Amino acid sequence: MDERAGTPGEVRVVGAERPDGLELRTRGLAFRGLPELRAGGLPPYLGQGWARILAALAARVAVAGGPPAGDVELAPDVAFRLTSDGDHLVPGPPGGFTGAADEWRREVVLRLFPSARS
Repeated sequence: MDERAGTPGEVRVVGAERPDGLELRTRGLAFRGLPELRAGGLPPYLGQGWARILAALAARVAVAGGPPAGDVELAPDVAFRLTSDGDHLVPGPPGGFTGAADEWRREVVLRLFPSARS
């Protein structure tokens, strides 16, 4: 599918199951000349939460006209560092984070969406 498909200005989050877990990507930022976002290796149970996270981060990238400098805070004490991986931006733990990345991925979903605990 063409990454430019859809309505101009529209950004979608699409997913696919891969051998190492779920991979989510945005589609639509490239239409504006911006890098797309990607998160891979996710456990499937985190898919819905991370799709919402990618959508929120994509909105920040679109408003800024490119990758924001430094960490991107989506809520108090919930920040992401966007790093370049080829043509994509990959959200990861903020600067100074020292824990396990997999645990951080789960924790940010629970902090942003407390109803995910049930």
